[in-house]
Amino acid sequence: MRTDRNDLYVQLRREYPYFVYESFSYALDNNELGVVFEFRLASKYTFRPEIKLPLPANFNTDILSGSLIRNIIFNMGMVELLSYWKTACPPKVIVKPMAMNSAQISWWKKLCLNGLGEFFYENGINPAADFVEIFPEGNELIKRESFIGKEEVLVPLGGGKDSVVTLELLSGVKKCRPFIVNPRPASVKSAHNAGFGDNEIIKLYRSIDPLLLDLNSKGFLNGHTPFSAMLAFTATLVAALHGISNIALSNESSANEPTIPGTNINHQYSKTLEFEDDFRDYMSEYITDGIEYYSFLRPLNELQIAGIFSRFPGHFASFRSCNAGSKTDSWCGKCPKCLFTYIILAPFIGRDQLVKIFGSDLFEDESLVPILDQLCGLAKEKPFDCIGTLEEVNVAIRAYINKIQNEKLPVLLQHYLQQKAQEMFSHDEMNMLLKAFGNSNIPDDEEVQLLKDMINVF
Repeated sequence: MRTDRNDLYVQLRREYPYFVYESFSYALDNNELGVVFEFRLASKYTFRPEIKLPLPANFNTDILSGSLIRNIIFNMGMVELLSYWKTACPPKVIVKPMAMNSAQISWWKKLCLNGLGEFFYENGINPAADFVEIFPEGNELIKRESFIGKEEVLVPLGGGKDSVVTLELLSGVKKCRPFIVNPRPASVKSAHNAGFGDNEIIKLYRSIDPLLLDLNSKGFLNGHTPFSAMLAFTATLVAALHGISNIALSNESSANEPTIPGTNINHQYSKTLEFEDDFRDYMSEYITDGIEYYSFLRPLNELQIAGIFSRFPGHFASFRSCNAGSKTDSWCGKCPKCLFTYIILAPFIGRDQLVKIFGSDLFEDESLVPILDQLCGLAKEKPFDCIGTLEEVNVAIRAYINKIQNEKLPVLLQHYLQQKAQEMFSHDEMNMLLKAFGNSNIPDDEEVQLLKDMINVF
């Protein structure tokens, strides 16, 4: 819910005029790499978030003494600090561990502005052009390092349908390693159902400093941060440590659409092609050109991905995309992500199967009418969540209505038809979306052809 906290923003920036990235450290203990960052909010609060990454018993420790790992972890800290900086949004950020040039500073300021676009919007803040200045004080210059890895693919898994599609398709043509941050049942089951054993899954554990939660409860500023940007650098660390030369994300073309129409405010900014391009440039210029970072699903839209996912019924019972139900490994059935997923799968999966997956027929839940209006464009704003475009939602709903035209429509679809009956006669939209193929950074022509073959059957 949007609030006006601009006065608090101004007050906190005055009270806490600077934020310090003090240090980062890492060490191997019993085959587990531990990483600790230290940040300071002015002179009052110190945060020490941690990351733990179990490594195989035969891990070659030589790479830990080189500058590549040190460089990657430093950059991970630059993303991590956003979660703590946003509590008061100090106008000055002091970076002590390493030096940076002006181009790097601009890169991080852009990520801060666009990656926190939702945070600023939801808090009623309109940041000025100089809302933050970054001052590197380190003497150590970041240097790009060479890296030659194995022709394997690291596939981050979140437990939803998109990463399932990536893993299932890519593992049929390439050697893949599933990668999970803070494992939960849905993400682990995704790997198991795709045929991977526990010893093949790479797991990383990221914890936040409890002090951050304490400050949130005390009324400091809070909101969404670009987790996928953290995932990009974290996956780079994992790829380097395991000698893997490719990282395949599962971000689709739909992620490029702004959440707030007519603006660049996007809940999914760090999943966009713009961020992907920026990250690839930053990686090759300042870290290494030996690791390919790309989204395998970038040429596709959500409707195509849903259609492909429907061909993997072994995942129906275990996949989860609901943030509200993540702790209980369930679908809450009341949030935008649940309703969107239900809608986008409806043209491809029968009603009985959908009800089995979600626990009820969401189209019969009248309390979801306001969310439906947001998803299909009847409301002014889309929900701040990882959902598809307005066009995809509308086409999926129309396709489902046409599919069950001889049946009594459930309450949500009756409401939709009352509001959008004049738009129900475009029969070519479904085929156009199912045949669309966008631009991407996919490095392998075989992978591109695999995707084209998958959508050619629609």
